[in-house]
Amino acid sequence: MSYLEIENDLVSEIHLDQIQARIYLLVTCNGKMSSEKIAEKLHLSIDDAKKASKDLMSLGAFIDISPTEFEAMHPRFTAVNMYRKMCERENIEFKRNKIVDNIGVILEKPYDDARTK
Repeated sequence: MSYLEIENDLVSEIHLDQIQARIYLLVTCNGKMSSEKIAEKLHLSIDDAKKASKDLMSLGAFIDISPTEFEAMHPRFTAVNMYRKMCERENIEFKRNKIVDNIGVILEKPYDDARTK
């Protein structure tokens, strides 16, 4: 599965917006990053990168290392947690979602690799 397919699944299944999905994948697969670095890598404004990263914190995907530096939580947990929170927000019954489960499985190796360099 390609990162573009994962990005599309994050948008369709968890209802992230495109920028949030791209930032989630970037930080998950590359390690902690400042909003300035995120903006540079994804060709976004610093404000857009910071806002989307803070949104990802409230969705349970990121933790803040400092006011402008963000780190992803382990993808096996965050994919399901983001899905659960989306279900609560949208009043949808929470049940197992194989697509969401696969996001966590696929991202686990790049997540671990980025943190054991």
